Amino acid sequence: MDVIRLLGIRDTSLSVDEVLAAVGDHAAGGTTIFVGTVREQDHGKAVTRLSYSAHPSALDELRRVAEKVAADFPVTALAAVHRVGDLELGDTAVIVAVACPHRDEAFKASRRLIDDLKSQVPIWKHQTFGDGSAEWVGACE
Repeated sequence: MDVIRLLGIRDTSLSVDEVLAAVGDHAAGGTTIFVGTVREQDHGKAVTRLSYSAHPSALDELRRVAEKVAADFPVTALAAVHRVGDLELGDTAVIVAVACPHRDEAFKASRRLIDDLKSQVPIWKHQTFGDGSAEWVGACE
């Protein structure tokens, strides 16, 4: 059975319940979940608008990242979904979850999954600030 249970790049709302259900596994003694949300400030400036865009290869790259995490840790189940499009303050932008036999492994694998997703999957954030300035934040920095 494939330990990668759910991967997605979506323009619709993300569900913590869906992700947790995807990684439910009786072999796991520890399950971690990370939920990234749109915050009201970045760099000390008020965020008024935020949008995510993804390269057509983003889902393939997300799979590559997930496969590497699953190969490097004793993962029994893994899931990762990222939102694209316009988001509001408080909206969920990304959810990752990992189940492993022990909690320490689950924490380490989950941290690697979100960090590698952010650094290697071509998803870009465009945020507009209250002072009228804007910036693009790229996944591959």
